[in-house]
Amino acid sequence: MASTTAADEENGSVKPKSFLNDPEDAVGEFIEGLLLQYPSQLRKLQNHNVVLSSSNLAEQSIHVLSGGGSGHEPAHAGYIGTGMLSGAILGGIFASPSVASILAAIRACKASTSTSASSKQSHEHAFKCQGILLIVKNYTGDRLNFGMACELANNEGGAPTRMVVVADDCAVPRTKGITGARGVAGTVWVHKVAGTMAASGTHTVDEIQRVAQSVANRIGSLGVALEKVTIPGSTTASFLQAGFMEMGMGIHGESGMRQAPMASSRAIASEMLEAIQSYGTLGEDGVTVKPLLKKGDHVALLVNNLGGTSNFELSILARDVVTQLQDTSSKYGVKVSRLYVGSYMTSFNMHGASLSILPLRIDDEITSYLDAPCTAPAWVSCDVVSTTTPTRPTVEEIPEVVVHDTTEGMAGVTLDSLPPVIGNFAAMATDAIRAAAQVLIDNEPLLTKYDDIVGDGDCGLTMKRGGVELLARLDAGALPMEHPSLLFTSVADAVSASMGGTSGILLELFFRKVSSATKLSSSLTDAFDQGVKAVSLYGGATVGSRTMLDAMVPAAAAASSSLRAAADAAKAGADGTATMESASAGRSNYVRGDVLMGTPDPGAIAVALVLDAMAKSLSS
Repeated sequence: MASTTAADEENGSVKPKSFLNDPEDAVGEFIEGLLLQYPSQLRKLQNHNVVLSSSNLAEQSIHVLSGGGSGHEPAHAGYIGTGMLSGAILGGIFASPSVASILAAIRACKASTSTSASSKQSHEHAFKCQGILLIVKNYTGDRLNFGMACELANNEGGAPTRMVVVADDCAVPRTKGITGARGVAGTVWVHKVAGTMAASGTHTVDEIQRVAQSVANRIGSLGVALEKVTIPGSTTASFLQAGFMEMGMGIHGESGMRQAPMASSRAIASEMLEAIQSYGTLGEDGVTVKPLLKKGDHVALLVNNLGGTSNFELSILARDVVTQLQDTSSKYGVKVSRLYVGSYMTSFNMHGASLSILPLRIDDEITSYLDAPCTAPAWVSCDVVSTTTPTRPTVEEIPEVVVHDTTEGMAGVTLDSLPPVIGNFAAMATDAIRAAAQVLIDNEPLLTKYDDIVGDGDCGLTMKRGGVELLARLDAGALPMEHPSLLFTSVADAVSASMGGTSGILLELFFRKVSSATKLSSSLTDAFDQGVKAVSLYGGATVGSRTMLDAMVPAAAAASSSLRAAADAAKAGADGTATMESASAGRSNYVRGDVLMGTPDPGAIAVALVLDAMAKSLSS
């Protein structure tokens, strides 16, 4: 199969990949998958790509409906539930739903019968639908089709149907034609506010329409794309010019304000905020444009994933946006009391993000509507920052607990409480450590040679770094020799500071365990055994895995006889790894058997060299 080239990407000749069957059936199959996920919450309307709430139709007298082209999931069907939508009408991919389907959804809601809260116990009476509110994003097809359905529904009589149009995108200049700003991710907040009011049962549909339109008019949004959207089922994919991004790109891949060289997250956040602030909002006269934000405002902020952006990137962008908004020395100087981050309204796989900002008032009823409980599966509530606290609680870090090791004590343990030291420990330990460190330094070429064949080539240098560090600390008098437990903790610290990699962490684990064991017992052989078992427990390897344990385990078994016996057992085990045709752990696990044969494991060889050097130093 031919590989994709840069030229292919430039001219859009790459056929996109997606989990898809027949594109013509995609929306219906998406709905089927959604119903499988939420069997108790959602129902499909017969003959239409309409999804309705199982509970809202039976429990509410006012219903909020929304919809649009598919491809913006979780919008809109993901927002069906108590406290948001009673239903969603799904069009084709990036295409407005038909008038017939919108009208069918309205009729289904009108036909529903809701049991009042006071009568749920007695089941004596019920009341019918009192109103329908359509929430529509500002695209010509959506306005026309939802508008036509609204007029037809009202002409049929019964509960009144009203409509709210959301036009929160700040990318389209106000002076550019009559089409106006597009409706984008800020629409989700309008769903939430209207849905909460409808669920309360205390508002008329006209009251809900007024508040919802007011909220829609207060939102400013802007998107940025690092890469264009790929539509499932299309025969080719298109790409932005390498190294460029599109500021203000729409949720259907429409052109934005400008293409610009790729910039840092901080710079992108700055340009997006500037565009939203300068686009502003209309004053009460409907003509005067004023900045969206003023200093001291409390705001809700939505950092929305446009589909193909990682959570990691979104958090960085959110951090940069909030930092700039809350900078009191900037033109903004607002407090972000509600931060929503995630996939709320996407554009399939578009690598990009959008910002939506909603100014709030401390005593505003809108805040209570945003914070109210909601059962819609896609609605993710936020952690609200109190309006009375001067800073975010997360600004204050939890202090680190620092444990200071000294010759008088370690982690609260005094020398007097430790087991007695056997023999001339300090002198023997000094000689043994010096010999062990030197042999690792001297044998770096050998270990590197072995690891170049069976690993990634760094074992020799890793072991040498550990040896150099130990010698430096030994010569500086930085290794406490008063007690084994103190010494092994210090050796573990040296390993941690110098070696790195898997070998480094495994040897650090070994010495930590030996240190803790010698707090309780004077037996160094028992401590050695416990250290080896810790390496196996946390590393997951055993004898035969072709690792350092092939030398350590037999050494631990022979250590009760003598250090020389342990060293000989380690050498036999290390040499034996050369005949192992496979490895079940470490980098050697990725190497073919024919390559492994004849070369011993460098980690096991390092262990054998160290124990041999220590045995020789003590025998002399």
